[in-house]
Amino acid sequence: MSIQDTVSSWEQLFEIAQKNTSARRVRRPGQSPSTEPIPSSLHKLPPDTTPPVLLYRDTNSWCPFCERVWFALEEKEIPFATEFIDLSNKPKWYTDLVPTTLVPAVKIEGQLVYESKDILLALEEKFGTTLLPDDPEENAIARQLVEDAETNGFREVVYKFLRATPADADELANLQAAFEAKLDELEQTLGKYPGPYFVSNFSLVDIMYSPHLDRLAANLPVYRGYHLKGNERFPRINAWFEALNQRPAYHRVKSDNITNNLLLRRRWGVEPIGNPLPLNSVDSQSIEYRAEAAERLSDNREVAIGDILKNSGVQALAKDGDISAIQEAVDLHLRLLADYLINGNGAPLPGGRTGGKDSTDPIVAAVGAITLAYVRNRICAPRDMSAGAATAFRAAADKVLASVY
Repeated sequence: MSIQDTVSSWEQLFEIAQKNTSARRVRRPGQSPSTEPIPSSLHKLPPDTTPPVLLYRDTNSWCPFCERVWFALEEKEIPFATEFIDLSNKPKWYTDLVPTTLVPAVKIEGQLVYESKDILLALEEKFGTTLLPDDPEENAIARQLVEDAETNGFREVVYKFLRATPADADELANLQAAFEAKLDELEQTLGKYPGPYFVSNFSLVDIMYSPHLDRLAANLPVYRGYHLKGNERFPRINAWFEALNQRPAYHRVKSDNITNNLLLRRRWGVEPIGNPLPLNSVDSQSIEYRAEAAERLSDNREVAIGDILKNSGVQALAKDGDISAIQEAVDLHLRLLADYLINGNGAPLPGGRTGGKDSTDPIVAAVGAITLAYVRNRICAPRDMSAGAATAFRAAADKVLASVY
């Protein structure tokens, strides 16, 4: 019996996956991205009602400033719609609309607002100050901290340490000293109130820093050998990360470590000194995340197969230009991956190599190896799925690849 005969159909996989996850996305046929998340509060609108907010954001979900606005919309439970902007080919209507031509921008009941900080404050004004303190004195402090997050030079200093190419060890040491001084300032600011956040409760200040600190925590170990999480020098920053991790909205909008690490290399050309593909074993074992990953793969399989055939190099293995057998092998291995996400429960696949005539065909094996390796690093969180699901997806791809081959 071949692998083809033992792996569930896409329809079966999709049905089982949907029963095990509440995550849902809307298809966008022929568009980029090919799917988009459903805002958690969209159900609050009456049928055929236009959401009060239209968010203009980047297609890849890489922009930390767009993430700020998305985070706030989810936290405040504001229904919204999204218009995706290709940053490499911005449409003229958008550059005519937004003076800076940058993302994010929003229309709040038809009124245009741009720049992430100004958008966050406008959302507070229009939809209530749930992300700013009620106490007037603390409210003023929080507003000043929001301003400071844009003007205190934090981003410039920390990213210089991360992205610069220092001439020698002394220059690197100086960059690290300046970087740590900025983190010390942040540590002190977090200590001014008894809770884990910048002020008494979660606020816009936390949203301002969240995307940048998340990216730093992922990038620093890989590109500088420096650990922010678990660093005894910064206990309050680590407590802040732990508190943030308890917020459902944070998990809807955050990227996973691998997306952040691959992006730094692709976007900025920084060379890693460590493994850019670390995995979080806790997330990879969660059935909720595993099922979400399987549901996303099953529902979006046609786009995934098309991308693999076009961009992974598997077409070079086709005989006489006929890619039908290659496409069948790609489909097979993606189904094997989805099946393992649902049924594998974190355990190795039984018997090592799966056996059967398919696995002994060197072309099928080669296509499978390329497919699994390519799709592992091709997915992007949260563009394609949540960060937890992406972690589970990559861990399963590794396991299937190691077990089959």
